[in-house]
Amino acid sequence: MKGIMVMGTASDVGKTMICTALCRLFADEGMRVAPFKSQNMSRFFEKTKDGKEMSRAQFLQAEAARTEPIVEMNPILLKPLGNMQSEVRFLGELFETVDGMAYRERFFNRAIKTIESSLQTLADRFDVLVIEGAGSPAEVNLNDREIVNMRVADIADVPVLLVADIDRGGAIASIVGTLALLEPAHRARVKGILINKFHGDVALFQEGVTFIEQHTGIRVVGVLPHMMNHGIEEEDVDRETSKAPAGIDVYDAWAAHVKAHVDWPFIQSLIGEPK
Repeated sequence: MKGIMVMGTASDVGKTMICTALCRLFADEGMRVAPFKSQNMSRFFEKTKDGKEMSRAQFLQAEAARTEPIVEMNPILLKPLGNMQSEVRFLGELFETVDGMAYRERFFNRAIKTIESSLQTLADRFDVLVIEGAGSPAEVNLNDREIVNMRVADIADVPVLLVADIDRGGAIASIVGTLALLEPAHRARVKGILINKFHGDVALFQEGVTFIEQHTGIRVVGVLPHMMNHGIEEEDVDRETSKAPAGIDVYDAWAAHVKAHVDWPFIQSLIGEPK
């Protein structure tokens, strides 16, 4: 399949927002773009035109891609109910309410088939897929049953960008540690590293960029300054009160910010690259 996958060194490093920018940027290149996240656990959702539920994040990413949101973009939605239970929806339809362990044990095979069929549907309809991972691909205790990171990259056969949040500290260690814990074939999928949420003068981090590239052998494709008041609703927060200035297309503004601080030609070159 033609596409790219964005994974992170941890949760909340900015994967969703990076994918949102990529959706708009590839759409600006004249491509038919579809976002995809195999499974999303979130209490925030939207309804498609046919009344089916999908996560708000992929719904907004479809808007950024200038395309109609469909449930195949988020084929599995887990809506947390508390007490370690979640409402499980496959392709927008309520399936069952289960606890975490029961879900892992009972629905793995069904989930894989749903993911495979959804990816194929999108690949048949769109030119490029922008795929979002969840949490970290280095959660080795979950690797045998994970359905959100490298297993999805393998199914789609796409390259990976690894995102780290420098604002929380320990970005270099988290990058090096994540890559060290990946199997060689999965590490080879990681074609670029993106440093997110930087504060201050980016030039002051050049030594960090050099160390990362020399230590990992993987290119740092950008150091992205933190952007306040972008106006896009983020994945796991209530409706945002901060808004972009009136008359501004928030997706255009955010995408332009990302494009200005990454090696966009290099990221473009990854699409369709043999893995």
